[in-house]
Amino acid sequence: RLKKIVAKMDFAEVVGEASNGIEGVSLYKKLKPDLVTMDLVMPDSDGLNAIEQIIKFDKDAKIVVISAIGQELSVIDAKEKGASDYIKKPFKEEEVYRTFERYLKM
Repeated sequence: RLKKIVAKMDFAEVVGEASNGIEGVSLYKKLKPDLVTMDLVMPDSDGLNAIEQIIKFDKDAKIVVISAIGQELSVIDAKEKGASDYIKKPFKEEEVYRTFERYLKM
């Protein structure tokens, strides 16, 4: 669903997609995207660890966490590790648009 929302934006495009945290960190290092969206719950390596690794590689990385309701403590941990912002699931298209716009049209 997120990819469909991003496809409608004239200022953003999906340049990579990872199925777990380890792959996400590797893709970030290879592609250096302007913005990363990341779920906190993933196989192999959780989102918190992936955020930490990306920020260690690039302290200016912009990471938006996608989190389910009930993961508030994890979102706080993510922000402490360097995440820029978060969007709660289930998310609204307008919320995704505003968040992407905030970080990509700076």
